[in-house]
Amino acid sequence: MPNFTLSGKSVLVTGGARRIGREIALTLGRAGADVALTYRNSQGEAIRTAEEIRLLGSRALAVECEVRSESSVRAAIKSVLDKFGRLDVLVNNAAVFDSAPLDEISLEAWDAVFETNARGPFLVAREALTALRTAQGRIVNIGSLGGMRAWAGHAHYCGSKAALHMLTQAMAKAFAPEVSVNCVAPGWIDLDDATANVSERFAARTPMRRNGTAADVAEGVLFFAAGPKFVTGQILAVDGGLGLA
Repeated sequence: MPNFTLSGKSVLVTGGARRIGREIALTLGRAGADVALTYRNSQGEAIRTAEEIRLLGSRALAVECEVRSESSVRAAIKSVLDKFGRLDVLVNNAAVFDSAPLDEISLEAWDAVFETNARGPFLVAREALTALRTAQGRIVNIGSLGGMRAWAGHAHYCGSKAALHMLTQAMAKAFAPEVSVNCVAPGWIDLDDATANVSERFAARTPMRRNGTAADVAEGVLFFAAGPKFVTGQILAVDGGLGLA
C-alpha cells in the first residue's frame, strides 16, 4: 500500500508486542510512523519489536501498560507524549480470547474479558483524546467477526467485541469532527499457535479459500490510519468472506 504514508506521525498500538499487534506496529512503522507499543507480560517481545521498528528508521517505544487500569493507561499515554511530543493514531488492539460453554462461564471470566476488550479501549481512548484532538487524529479499534456473528462457545468474547463495535460508532459521533474512529474486525487469522485441522476447516468455509494473516489485518488498520479521514464509524470485516458463509 505505497500511497499510504504516516511520515511525521506518532502512533500507539496497545498489545503491540506479539501476534497481530506486532504486525500492526511493524506495518505502521514501515509507513513512516514513530511507534509506541504497550505490553503487559511480554516485555522481551515488546523490546524486540521496538528494535525492529527502529531498524526501519522510525522511533519506537515499548511501554508497560495494563489497559484495565486507569492509572496505568494514564501513565502510558504520558510516556508516549513525553517521547514523541504528539499522538496522531491510536490502535486499540490489546484483547483477550476465551472459550467456554455459555452456561459454564464464571462471573470472573466474564468480567475479565469485558474489562480488557471493552473497558480497555474506552480508557485508552479517553486518556488519549486530548492529544488526538490536537493532532486531528485517528482511532482504530480491533474488533472481531465474533462481534458480528454469534459463536456459542465464546459468548463473553463475542459480547465484548460487539460492545467494542458499538463503542466505535459512539466514539465516531462523540469525537467528530477532530478525530475519526473506525474498527477492523478480523475473521479467522492463522497464527503460530493455530492447529492445522482447525485452520483447514475455516479455510474450506471461506469464499477466498484461505485464512487471513496478521498482515491482512495490519493493511486494514493502515487504511484507516492513513486513508481518507472522512471515513468514520465503520466496521471493516477482514475475513475473506467468512462472515457470508
